[in-house]
Amino acid sequence: MTQTLQEFGEYIQGMVSDRVKSFAVANDELVLITDVTHSVPLLTFLRDDEHCLFSQLMDVTAVDHPSRVERFEVVYNLLSLKKNRRIRVKLSVEEGLGVPSACEVFPAANWFEREVWDMYGIFFMYHPDLRRILTDYGFEGHPQRKDFPLTGYVEMRYDEDQKRVVYEKVKLNQAYRSFDFLSPWEGTTYLDKPPVSAPPAPPPAAPVAEKKAS
Repeated sequence: MTQTLQEFGEYIQGMVSDRVKSFAVANDELVLITDVTHSVPLLTFLRDDEHCLFSQLMDVTAVDHPSRVERFEVVYNLLSLKKNRRIRVKLSVEEGLGVPSACEVFPAANWFEREVWDMYGIFFMYHPDLRRILTDYGFEGHPQRKDFPLTGYVEMRYDEDQKRVVYEKVKLNQAYRSFDFLSPWEGTTYLDKPPVSAPPAPPPAAPVAEKKAS
């Protein structure tokens, strides 16, 4: 399998060497590395070439690497039913820069790119209708970024007095407790308290004398 994918990657790179920066075989999958300029031409080639025929876009997602200069990695997962193959295309982009939309190549990219925009804030240029798709109207921030707090910034609830949905800042009032578990099978034992001895067992009951039959 690895040798076959290696040869397939060499074929693609030989055909469109200007569009493929590099390729690798990972977990029995062929991964192509491209850039923002050549992403759409590469996807078009993978869809139309007779040896590829990746006619289905299964997913578009992203990965956040805050420590990198090119912070985000956009990932396209393609499927060829005729060739019974899958392939993955990756590209890196800096925060604030745009990625060309793949909607003209794969119409299914419309909602996938809206999801990536909503969750990560990656802008897709020339998208026909780039709007949020999962979060609420007026939502601020992008929840899948690693610098976004897990609790969010605001919470939503229904106000009985105002008879409408209201938004409020998240307030977390917690009493921090420290537990010391010696053994999960023996229950909780706190090290700062002396162990409580068990009460003495009651004395055994006196035997009852049997009555003699008259």
